[in-house]
Amino acid sequence: MECNLKANRQSCTCTYEPCSRKGKCCECISFHRVSDELPGCLFSPEVERTYDRSAARFVAARKN
Repeated sequence: MECNLKANRQSCTCTYEPCSRKGKCCECISFHRVSDELPGCLFSPEVERTYDRSAARFVAARKN
């Protein structure tokens, strides 16, 4: 499967502007997995802006 970089960038919700992985979902997931984090696209915009991408924050956000 090839990466559709243009479409991925259009739907990427990451607010970290200097991010070199925008639209490169495979790279993004690999990057965050090393830190035991989830990618920003799995969070609501309000939670994503906090840059707390921990699994615990993801679960807490989903409970609300």
